Amino acid sequence: MSTWKSRGLRGSALEDMINKTNERYLESGLALIQKIPTPITPINIDKRTRHITLAYFDQKSTVDYIGAVQGLPVCFDAKECATDTFALQNIHEHQVEFMINFEKQGGIAFFLIYYTGRDELYYLPLEMLRYFWDRAKAGGRKSFRHDELNPDYIIPKTGEVLVPYLEKLQQDLNDR
Repeated sequence: MSTWKSRGLRGSALEDMINKTNERYLESGLALIQKIPTPITPINIDKRTRHITLAYFDQKSTVDYIGAVQGLPVCFDAKECATDTFALQNIHEHQVEFMINFEKQGGIAFFLIYYTGRDELYYLPLEMLRYFWDRAKAGGRKSFRHDELNPDYIIPKTGEVLVPYLEKLQQDLNDR
């Protein structure tokens, strides 16, 4: 399989790579992870092409992906960041609340962040995000810098899968 594109992942490219990774994990019997579609209500549909041209979101989305890894419930969200500073406004409070409640039920929640300028994928455990989130709520920085992150959670490029996050998920479990 090919590795990450050096020109950077744009928009749905990251999502496509995660989807392919999840297919590979399913084929290998390692995990069952599904993309959660955001519910929409169409307003205008092009009758010729049958494509939705205007719609609104029915409700707030929670996370991008949810499923199970070897019997362990997992959920995660994928984000992109063009600079070394990740603005917390890219994560919504209802997402954080959902993830906190998910972990209270015995699951594992995390973020996959693609730093486009570095061509680097990062596994951000919920606990680490909560540190930055609580700091912002207390009046501190409304973002976090790449150099504040634990370098042990950088996802190495491999030829086996496009976004090999399971190793970092295991590390997250071991670090708890």
